[in-house]
Amino acid sequence: MSDAKEQSHDQNAETEITDIEDGVNERALLRKLDWRLLPAVGVLYLLSFLDRSNVGNARIEGMVSDLHMTGNQYLTGLTVYFIGYVLFEIPCNVILKRTSPRLWLPTLTIAWGVVATLLGVVQNLSGFLVARFFLGVTESGLFPGVVFYLSMWYKRRERQYRISLFFSAASLAGAFGGILAYGIGKMAGVVWSNGWRWIFILEGIATVIVATIAYWFIENYPDTAKFLTKPEREFIQTRLAADCDAMIKEEFTWSAVLEAVRDPNCWLYSLGFHTMSLPLYTLSLFLPTIISNLGYTAAKAQLLTIPPYALAFVTTVVVAIASEKLGKRAVFLAGSSLTAAIGYIILLANTDPVARPGVSYLGTFFAAAGIYPSTALVLSWPAINVSGQTKRAIANAMQISIGNLGAVMGTQLYRSNDGPRFVVGHSMALAYLCANAIVATYIGWRLRAQNKAREEIAPEIQNVGEALDWQGDKDPRWRFSY
Repeated sequence: MSDAKEQSHDQNAETEITDIEDGVNERALLRKLDWRLLPAVGVLYLLSFLDRSNVGNARIEGMVSDLHMTGNQYLTGLTVYFIGYVLFEIPCNVILKRTSPRLWLPTLTIAWGVVATLLGVVQNLSGFLVARFFLGVTESGLFPGVVFYLSMWYKRRERQYRISLFFSAASLAGAFGGILAYGIGKMAGVVWSNGWRWIFILEGIATVIVATIAYWFIENYPDTAKFLTKPEREFIQTRLAADCDAMIKEEFTWSAVLEAVRDPNCWLYSLGFHTMSLPLYTLSLFLPTIISNLGYTAAKAQLLTIPPYALAFVTTVVVAIASEKLGKRAVFLAGSSLTAAIGYIILLANTDPVARPGVSYLGTFFAAAGIYPSTALVLSWPAINVSGQTKRAIANAMQISIGNLGAVMGTQLYRSNDGPRFVVGHSMALAYLCANAIVATYIGWRLRAQNKAREEIAPEIQNVGEALDWQGDKDPRWRFSY
């Protein structure tokens, strides 16, 4: 611990010297980057999560009966979304690497906004399934793309906090989704007898409008950022060149793709998200259903989804700050997962949810408060620990693709005839959360052991940009963050 403090003191002293020499205040510059970059991509992710999960709000507003769905056909619609998402994850990140963030990210957003809008006019199950599949396809590139994008602006140990702030938009989407669904649901009788179609149409149109505006707000990379002065651009490039590979001119190669696929750590990061994606998406897709099954009306259930998501936003930010300050990931990840597990234990222990709805509702607070910070932490690991731009982009896409296979499974767990207790769904979420705590602990132990083994071979590199023989994260001078 004393070594870490001493290293932090050295880094702070070095930063002060750099600021004086270059005439750039590093802290002020970071705040400037945060305010310029994070709101733009955060709003896009809020819309992404809103447009994928508002189907849960539409369900309790009469969508299932209007589209004449029987049995578990609604659940099939949830599943096909993730099939499209998983299949197109890696291709989308390859396209981002070959184009630019300003072009690719808003274009993706417009595409899924159009699809989300069309969900409001589908007339049968076939139309619903096709639209959900293409919604998954068009949304698949945003999250891994933004994680890669942020890695080209921030130093390694600055990324986890920013990725967590970016991901916190998902919990805000849940809260806003409840508010919007409550209000839009009042449009029942306007053109259509139920208001669920307007949920898709209005939120989809809003997505297209915001995405169009985003073309003027999304920046590409530091060397072309017009909102920065020339000294600031040079300062960012210098600090990134010293800290990581962001400033290295790296061409896309298939060998770098294979390097990610062959790296056991990349598979472990993927397993970490796999064990978290099932609880994440079962909660975000089925929370309105879980609450309405406690005996509340559809309108009240929409409103009652807001407080758990509001708490999730707070815990995501608080855990991100604490993790960043202490430089620890695995312990906060495992702790948050176990907090969520308590929520599902409460849900399962309540044998009569309709008679005691407050008990089950309390369980949803614990679940949301733990799931969202855990997800933010696990998704930041590749951005922090994978070196090599193409390898990192593929590692991010691998993590989301493999991870979302858990979501595919989760979409089939909350069947209509299982309510109001939903024993199967809650039990699987609990099992996955416990597995996530184990995986997180193992990853933390493994990365720590790898660091210790490397200390015996070579000292930690202080300036990646000056290493002519740099080998990426397999270089013995590289240290992992755990």
